[in-house]
Amino acid sequence: MKHIAKKRFGQNFLTDQSIIGSLIDAIEPKNDELIVEIGPGLGALTKPLLNKIKHLHVVEIDRDIVSWMQTEYAKPNYIDNRIEIHNVDALKFDFSALVSTEKKLRVTGNLPYNISTPILFHLLDNLACIKDMHFMLQKEVVERMVAQPSTPAFGRLSVMLQYYLQMEYLITVPPEAFEPAPKVESAFVRCVPHSSLPHIANNTEMFSKVVMAAFGQRRKTIRNTLKDYLTDDDFLQINAMDEKIQPQLRAENLSVKDYVLITNYLISKTFCKK
Repeated sequence: MKHIAKKRFGQNFLTDQSIIGSLIDAIEPKNDELIVEIGPGLGALTKPLLNKIKHLHVVEIDRDIVSWMQTEYAKPNYIDNRIEIHNVDALKFDFSALVSTEKKLRVTGNLPYNISTPILFHLLDNLACIKDMHFMLQKEVVERMVAQPSTPAFGRLSVMLQYYLQMEYLITVPPEAFEPAPKVESAFVRCVPHSSLPHIANNTEMFSKVVMAAFGQRRKTIRNTLKDYLTDDDFLQINAMDEKIQPQLRAENLSVKDYVLITNYLISKTFCKK
């Protein structure tokens, strides 16, 4: 079967065998681990993973690829149903349903660039059952994920993911490693949930709202972007706890810890008014 990449699914199939080997080495799959691959495509990672582990789950939305996989991975080559295909949108898939023991899930895949950020946020909802994640993403997205405060790439995605995850930029992948070649460079990233959160927000919904508001107009100061949340007097109160949080700063100048402090101040302030 000659599968034609579909733009609506953001399909770019990895073909460079050297890079594929490097990605498998980075994942380090073990024989009895519980692994799920998102967007297996034509098997660039699927087949090497099956050479390393007993059983693999794959999540694929494209029915044509699923049909191809059902033939490609049919018995007797893949006896005992070593691969389990879930023909579903990854954004709607309940990853926690794959976990029935104390063994946590390892997630990997070449994520469609057009929905990569929503998938990352969806996986945060399943984080309690996830050991780690390894993803191919647009290089610019990975740079934003791992960015440090006071750098141009640091933004809402950086704060929200770093609150929950330790992340490591692993490998840069050129366009020519794919068929068809995308117009941008890609990168492979490792994401590991914190064993315990370094900074705990007392209300994660408020935390998310504060971060979103702060970066809503990132060239403005936080005095302006957070005016619906903080008054000048509030900033004085916050500065008494941490003098680094000044109202003339911009959103990118604040760390995850700073956003947690602001959130907890607001929750405490709301509680005191009751």
